[in-house]
Amino acid sequence: MTLSLFPSSQTPTARPAAAPSGWRGLIEEYRQFLPVTDATPVVTLREGNTPLIPVPSIAAEIGKQVQVFVKYDGLNPTGSFKDRGMTMAITKAKEAGAKAVICASTGNTSAAAAAYARRGGMRAFVLIPDGYVALGKLAQALVYGAEVLAIEGNFDQALKIVREMAETYPVTLVNSVNPYRLEGQKTAAFEVVDVLGDAPDWLCIPVGNAGNISAYWMGFCEYHQHQRCQKLPRMMGFQAAGAAPLISGHAVEHPETLATAIRIGNPANWERAIAVKDASQGAFNPVTDDEIIAAYRMLASQEGIFCEPASAASVAGLLKVKDQVPAGATVVCVLTGNGLKDPDAAIKHSENPLKQGIQPHLEAVAKAMGF
Repeated sequence: MTLSLFPSSQTPTARPAAAPSGWRGLIEEYRQFLPVTDATPVVTLREGNTPLIPVPSIAAEIGKQVQVFVKYDGLNPTGSFKDRGMTMAITKAKEAGAKAVICASTGNTSAAAAAYARRGGMRAFVLIPDGYVALGKLAQALVYGAEVLAIEGNFDQALKIVREMAETYPVTLVNSVNPYRLEGQKTAAFEVVDVLGDAPDWLCIPVGNAGNISAYWMGFCEYHQHQRCQKLPRMMGFQAAGAAPLISGHAVEHPETLATAIRIGNPANWERAIAVKDASQGAFNPVTDDEIIAAYRMLASQEGIFCEPASAASVAGLLKVKDQVPAGATVVCVLTGNGLKDPDAAIKHSENPLKQGIQPHLEAVAKAMGF
């Protein structure tokens, strides 16, 4: 005799599968603000919708009843803000029938380009400066299937080559000079406003190739034009002191900084970034490697937020100019990448020692813990 777990009147019946819901990726969520049509073949990994996190320890350093948030774009699918632009760049490349894409990269762009290109069924070629890409980022590009070419030069030389390649050969350039990259990246500004209910008073952001600061400004301006926000922020850009061409006013032939993601001496979006600074009544300031690492440690140890060193330039910069922050201001600092992108930097610059050689028994572990 077979026993049923359900009375005959309660036998469960199959239900139709629920329709997919939740976040659909930034192209679908902000379609009305992006250059796509119903026929556009969207290539997405459900990027965007990254958290805006309050950081009270940073706010306390400034005082004056200031509110500080970080926009943690390190929680995008490949671990950086580059995914925002890449979903658009690869989508439009696929729409145009491209079979291959190319980029120069200090790491994050290569990871994003490789992931989205492979998702879209395209080849991905990446030029990197040999020895100046964090291992986490290089590993991503290789595993995603990019064809990585390491040149004996810096990022600026790599960018010059890939621009020439795209003009000469059948490959699509997906660096931030590609206008669709900025279209995707501007959605981060939309998300900030959607959470806060208005634009912040200040937007602090690391500046390398200067595409992201340009994209954020595009986003804030578009939302303002559509009356989605009532004000526009001051755009405060921060460059590593050893790679600060926008501050010195001239290209840096040999940029140097441990913040490899912003180790760029001749930004492709130079003129656009200057225009953003002027239009927003903002400013560019340098931060030293020591200041970057101090902010990097502070975010991790006091807020539980692990970003890559270049990301911490925004917080380092805010703390450097804290006397200029208006009382009661709302400030957003952009954290562009995840700390796991550069594990070597984390281990090298941690002030928390690894305790080794402990015997595997309770008393030894308790003693090591200080009990």
